[in-house]
Amino acid sequence: MKKWFEQFKTEDWVVVAVSIVLLAMAVFIPGYLPAVPKHLTMLADWQNALILYVIVLAILCLGWLMLGRPLKGIVPSLLAVFGISLLAQVTAAIPQVAYYGFESVFFSVIFGLIIRNVFHIPAWMRPAIQSEFFIKIGVVCLGATILFSDVMKSGAVGLIQAVLVVTVVWFFAYYISRRWGVDRSSAMILSSGVSICGVSACITAARVAGGDDKKLSYIVSLVLIIVVPMIYLMPWLSRMLLPLFFDDPKLIQEVAGAWIGGTIDTTSGVAASSAIVSELSNQHAVIIKGAQNVLIGVVAFFIALYLSTRGEKNNAVPSLHIVWEKFPKFIIGFVAASLVFSLCQANDVFHVTSKGKLLEPGVAKMFSGLFFSLAFVCVGLETRLKEIISRENRHLMWAFLTAQTFNIIVTFLIACLLFGVIKPLLG
Repeated sequence: MKKWFEQFKTEDWVVVAVSIVLLAMAVFIPGYLPAVPKHLTMLADWQNALILYVIVLAILCLGWLMLGRPLKGIVPSLLAVFGISLLAQVTAAIPQVAYYGFESVFFSVIFGLIIRNVFHIPAWMRPAIQSEFFIKIGVVCLGATILFSDVMKSGAVGLIQAVLVVTVVWFFAYYISRRWGVDRSSAMILSSGVSICGVSACITAARVAGGDDKKLSYIVSLVLIIVVPMIYLMPWLSRMLLPLFFDDPKLIQEVAGAWIGGTIDTTSGVAASSAIVSELSNQHAVIIKGAQNVLIGVVAFFIALYLSTRGEKNNAVPSLHIVWEKFPKFIIGFVAASLVFSLCQANDVFHVTSKGKLLEPGVAKMFSGLFFSLAFVCVGLETRLKEIISRENRHLMWAFLTAQTFNIIVTFLIACLLFGVIKPLLG
């Protein structure tokens, strides 16, 4: 019995445990939890930042106690990491910066890289540089934001597009990445980012595939940089190409939304880009993106299942024991969070805000974004630029650009077929 309990003292299970605490807070006391401040001009902003710091500190200490790790130096170290993350949030909220579509995780990486490569990281700052731990918590909390009912709003046509796009683009991106000489784990991260939803998919795939955090940082940077021109490119392409194939203005807007929702790699980028076209396009694009987001867990599961049967000594025959032993347990937390929050929504447990959004999943999303931001500060602090500027990373770049170009073309064809032809025929 004692040996059975020992298996739960691993980081993955501890991540699930502390994430349950965060999600319980989101369900039972959402009204008392602050949002991540985007400005620091008022006393209330500083108070909110302090409350969030205390929550993160409590979660980190709880996790460390469960893992039997020392707590020495955690308080000042986390304060430094949290401060850098907060600066990234504030920077991303500057109107001139937000206009170009740059997200807070991008600045989290950049600020971390600057500190790591220009200055010296003191020993007191190192205890809280825990990118792996923070990322896994962010992934579990992300599961609570993916509600099945949101996906069903797009109907069968939207779900079919999501499955087709993710499947076709993922395998093409993986194939082209391997042809460019990209290692298997990085190819899986890149393929997930291009085909599903950018940063979140990259992070989840990296934790499942065991990818190098330096490569993860590089791929995420590519995702966030390429999103910016695509926000403006996709509406322009929609206006140029779609009227050549369809006459109905409403149909053109629906197809444009489906095309944008399936190609741009971040949810915020999808929302910004599709809003340029029309409100109808915006609605379709966000729903399509939501449908693809749900597939993060599905893709992560199959990646884990595949990898769990590879690389065994003496070519051992794959078994359920091997699959369970190697399967990343925090993915169970991700799926469970999505299931529980979806059931709560279905039974009208959640509250609706004045903006018409669900309060509790919104708090879970806040926690997910906060821990992702902390994680990428740590990734930057752990990365030496001269180590990632290599020929292999140039191959990553070309593989990413090739896969994204393919994504634009194949999603255009699928969106036109499903939303421009099949959906009108079905009435």
